[in-house]
Amino acid sequence: MLPLSYSRGADAPLLEKNISQALADTAARVPNREALVVCHQNARFTWRQLDEETTRVARGLAGLGLAPGDRAGIWASNCTEWILLQYAAARAGVVLVNVNPAYRSHELRYVLKKSRIRALFLRARDPRADYRAILTESRNGDSLPLEHVIWLGEESWDAMLSGGCEFHRDTAAPRDVANIQYTSGTTGSPKGVLLTHHNLVNNGMAISLALRATESDRICAPVPLYHCFGSVIGSMVALVSGAALILPSAQFDPLATLEAVHSERATALYGVPTMFIAELVHPEFERFDLTSLRTGVMAGAPCPIEVMRTVSERMHCREMTIAYGQTESSPVITMSRVDDPLELRVTTVGAALANTEVKIVHPETRETLPIGEQGELCTRGYLVMKGYDEDPEATAAVLDPDGWLHTGDLAAMRADGYFSFRGRAKDTIIRGGENIYPREVEDFLHTHPKIADAYVIGIPDARLGETVLAWVQLKPGESATTEEIQAYCKGKIAYFKVPQYIRFVDEFPMTVTKKIQKFLMREQEIRERGLEAVASQATA
Repeated sequence: MLPLSYSRGADAPLLEKNISQALADTAARVPNREALVVCHQNARFTWRQLDEETTRVARGLAGLGLAPGDRAGIWASNCTEWILLQYAAARAGVVLVNVNPAYRSHELRYVLKKSRIRALFLRARDPRADYRAILTESRNGDSLPLEHVIWLGEESWDAMLSGGCEFHRDTAAPRDVANIQYTSGTTGSPKGVLLTHHNLVNNGMAISLALRATESDRICAPVPLYHCFGSVIGSMVALVSGAALILPSAQFDPLATLEAVHSERATALYGVPTMFIAELVHPEFERFDLTSLRTGVMAGAPCPIEVMRTVSERMHCREMTIAYGQTESSPVITMSRVDDPLELRVTTVGAALANTEVKIVHPETRETLPIGEQGELCTRGYLVMKGYDEDPEATAAVLDPDGWLHTGDLAAMRADGYFSFRGRAKDTIIRGGENIYPREVEDFLHTHPKIADAYVIGIPDARLGETVLAWVQLKPGESATTEEIQAYCKGKIAYFKVPQYIRFVDEFPMTVTKKIQKFLMREQEIRERGLEAVASQATA
C-alpha cells in the first residue's frame, strides 16, 4: 500500500500571547532597532517608539467608548495609522475589521452592517476614489451600527488621540478574535473570517522561521495591509522577529518599491507575481542597487516559474520563497525554505509550516489519498480560523468535526513532503492576487434592469494570472454594450471585480439537469481568444 498524503511541519513552541504582548516583548528585546518605515509619509519608529505610540492610539480608541470585543474598521491604503490601529486595537481588546479600499458603496454597506463596526477609520480621498462620497452613499437607507467616523490625517484623528482615556490593557486572551477579514464565500456574499491573536502571532512566527528572519532584516512590503499578505506576512513577521517593516507607498508603485529597497537597504521583498514583473520591466530598474536583498515571499497568485527564476537572479533574491494559503488559514499553510534548491522552490508551493498538519483528500469521499494523487488540500492546527462571523452553516461547510479546514484547492503531495498546486476546486478567480467569487459578481449583475441572467468565469491573463469575463443574457427586446455594463458596475463594486470582457449570449452551456457548464465557457473563451499558451504557462 502506498504511503498516504499526510505531513506535519516541524514542532516549535507556540506563542501563548496576544498581539499587544508580542509587541511589548519585542520592544523590550530590541528597543532601539527600527520597527517601521513609511516612505510616503516620511515616518520612522523604533520598536520602543512604536510600542509607546500604540498605547497612545489604544487610549484614543477607549476614549471613543470602544470596549473589548467591539469592532473598529479601517478602510485605507497602506499608511502609518494602519499599523498603529492594528496594534492598538489588539492592546485595547478591540476587534479590527479590514475593509478593502477598492470597495464601493454596495460592498461597504454590506460590511458595515454585517460586521457591526462602531468606528470606521479612513481618508477622505486619494487618487483612486472619493471615500467621503462613497461612505455617504453607503449610509443611505436603514440605520447602521456605525457611530464614529475618524478621518485619517485630519482633525478628527488628532481629536481622538487628545480625547484618550485609561483602559484595561491586554484584556484579550490569545484565542480571542483579533481581526476580521472578508473573503469570498460559498453563497456569493463576502464572509467575515474570524482570526484570533493565536492564529496571527503564530503564523507570523512560523513564516519568520521559514524566512530565517531576525531583527537585522528589513522587509519591504508593497503589498496591501488590508490583505493577509500585508497584515500577517508583513506586520506579524516583523512583530515576532524584530525586523523592520518598510512601506514604500500607499498603493503599489513599482518605482517607489525599487527606490525603497535601494535607499532602505531592504533584505526581503514581498509581492504577488504581477508586482515583481512590474518592477523587473520598469525602465529605471537598472538604476537601483538591490544587492542588499537576500529573501522574500512571492504569493497571492500562482507564480510563473520563469518569473521566480528571474527575480532570484536579477533582483539578487537568492533565497526567495513561495507561500501558499488562504485567509481562513491565517494565511500561510505551506512555504518553501530559503535553502531549498531553486528547482524545488520554483516547482512546488513548499512544505507544511511549523506546527501545521496538511493532507490531500478525495474531494467527495474525504479519504486521505496516496502520495502523488491529486485531491483537495486540507490543513489543521493553530492556524485554522475560528469560523465565519455569524455564519455557522458556511463554517460547517469548510471546517469538519475533526478540525480540518477544507481549502477547496487541488494539490498533490510528493514523497519529500512538498506540495504541487494544481488549481482550484472552487470557482474562485484570482486576479493579480485579489480573490473574486463569481457568484458575488453574478448577483450584482442581476441588479441591472436589462440583464436576465449572467455567469462569470476567470480566463487566463499573462499579466494578472486571471481576469474576469461575464456571459450575459439580456431580457427580451433589450440591447446593451460592454461599456454600458462596465459603467453600471464602476463605483458600485470593486474595480477588480468589474468584468474586463462581456459576451452577450442567448443561452448557456448546460447539462441535461440544467447545471451550467462553466468549464465549457472557459474552454471556448481560451480557444477563441488564442489564450492556449497563457493557459498552459507553468506555475508553482
